[in-house]
Amino acid sequence: MERLAAGGAAPEKALRGEGAAGGQCGAGAGEGVGDGGQSAETQAAATQRTVLYLSHGAGPMPLLGDPSHRDMVANLERIAAAIDRPAAILLISAHWEEAHARVQTGAAPPLLYDYFGFPPAAYRVQYSPPGHPELAHLVLRALESEGVRASGDDERGFDHGMFVPLKIMYPAGDIPVVQLSLLASLSAQEHVRLGEALRSVPFDRLLVVGSGFSSHNIGAYRALPPAEARARNGKFQRWLHDTVSDDAIGEDRRRHALVQWEDAPEARFCHAREEHLLPLHVCYGVAGRPASRVFELEIFGVEVRTVLWT
Repeated sequence: MERLAAGGAAPEKALRGEGAAGGQCGAGAGEGVGDGGQSAETQAAATQRTVLYLSHGAGPMPLLGDPSHRDMVANLERIAAAIDRPAAILLISAHWEEAHARVQTGAAPPLLYDYFGFPPAAYRVQYSPPGHPELAHLVLRALESEGVRASGDDERGFDHGMFVPLKIMYPAGDIPVVQLSLLASLSAQEHVRLGEALRSVPFDRLLVVGSGFSSHNIGAYRALPPAEARARNGKFQRWLHDTVSDDAIGEDRRRHALVQWEDAPEARFCHAREEHLLPLHVCYGVAGRPASRVFELEIFGVEVRTVLWT
């Protein structure tokens, strides 16, 4: 069940939402990320990135034919077909956190089956895209030049936040991938700044993917009567939808609202811990503009969003 934002347009056209929740920026900068980020205007001459924040589903279930993930699989297949084929992918996964930014530098990272309790087929999944050490070092240099502490990791493997969605989007596994960690601080402001620092990476046809889940508190969701759970979750999804897509609110307000995401309706109901939301903040930091398209999906019985900037 895929639906467009109000005022739906072709993928390359910006969408207008129905008005973002406001929000004043009260969060200060955390440690580890510098003042970061050139403005979108400063970056106008640079290559405009294709950026995608996706909800990656429950563990390996999208790859095992689970019916509650059909919407997600179809949506990712359509997005992959609609956007330009990337030369490489930089992916920020909810499943990798470090004290400072770590960049995967290996040429052939192994898979990490970082889930448990699934059928044997879940541990036989194969997906072997190459790494891209050159891109990794460009990312490191860009982060360091913007005052972001960063280091390489030549042993880190690909976690399921990478291989589940990308195996759906690009099943041949022939596009190089580099993963970038989240910051263990879980500071929303630091993650927006992390994305802003990535704007200066000098690499053409780079797809930036934030792999998370726009509603990630399934225990609380299923503890409530279904109608109440849907209503509470829906309030946050609509806030997210409007905040990223409404081009009338301006980038200062949009950035402040994302930094102050805990003030959004039912924010902590949807994210008791924010690691699955923060890839969105990195994506927005890279894009620095309203989303081109917002997709409303149902994954594992829960209404969620996927956000695309083209």
